[in-house]
Amino acid sequence: MPWLQINARITDTEAAEMEQLFQSLGAVSVTLIDAEDVPVFQLDPGTTPLWQNMKLSALFEAKACVKSLIKRISGTSRLSEQDLEIEEIADQDWERAWMDDFKPICFGRRLWVVPSWLQPPEPDAVNLMLDPGLAFGSGTHPTTALCLEWLDGCDVEGKAVIDYGCGSGILAIAAILLGADHVVGVDNDPQAIIATKSNRDMNGVPAEKLTVYLPGVGHAAADIVLANILSGPLEELTPVLTGLTRPGGKLVLSGVLSEQTESLIRSYQPWFDLEPPVIRDQWVRITGTRRA
Repeated sequence: MPWLQINARITDTEAAEMEQLFQSLGAVSVTLIDAEDVPVFQLDPGTTPLWQNMKLSALFEAKACVKSLIKRISGTSRLSEQDLEIEEIADQDWERAWMDDFKPICFGRRLWVVPSWLQPPEPDAVNLMLDPGLAFGSGTHPTTALCLEWLDGCDVEGKAVIDYGCGSGILAIAAILLGADHVVGVDNDPQAIIATKSNRDMNGVPAEKLTVYLPGVGHAAADIVLANILSGPLEELTPVLTGLTRPGGKLVLSGVLSEQTESLIRSYQPWFDLEPPVIRDQWVRITGTRRA
């Protein structure tokens, strides 16, 4: 069955009202996407950050009356007929179309991240099976890729690791599969805790090898501390992440834009010997060794 889709550009202050309006008109789904390629991030648990300028797409059954919908939209909102884009969407296997967007990706020499419904292209490699989901971290973002490549090139055999801001658990699970002895995952989003545990089980990682917590639980200092978050929280967490890194241990920071690098370096330089930043697509990875 084909579908009728109505698109409109709106602002973040209109989002809730417009979503409610289109749902009241019988839309089977309402989607909000970025209209200007500007990233947003969830800084605090329980919040729903939005782009300032968005494209709203409302999907209706094909039998819906277009003229009636346009009249009701223009009569109850600032949107006129000229603001609305009407298109017919052919029916398709939406789940299959979504799955086709994800392919196995190699990080470094031996680490692959493979969607769970596909066969690993290199069966003898280190294959991390993953279902892309609500929690951030599928390996496609430069910050995650930078951390995965670092792990692949690092000797993690027998090491204790902390993944602070674990999201989907992708870095924590990769560390275990690459030989880490034990990994602690920490995240302030309960959804991330659920996702990490689910992905841990999918990869056959024993629960005692990868334990996951909300912040506030005390942990022993680790050989490697990974934190792929954002520059602001990373600066605020300087004493926490420093304390979690044992003397001689490695700290890996990512989620940082290139223009934020110097400020973050100043925060951690008193305690770490920092290596030159690695930059990809304006995103940066900072690595350092904790001084005694």
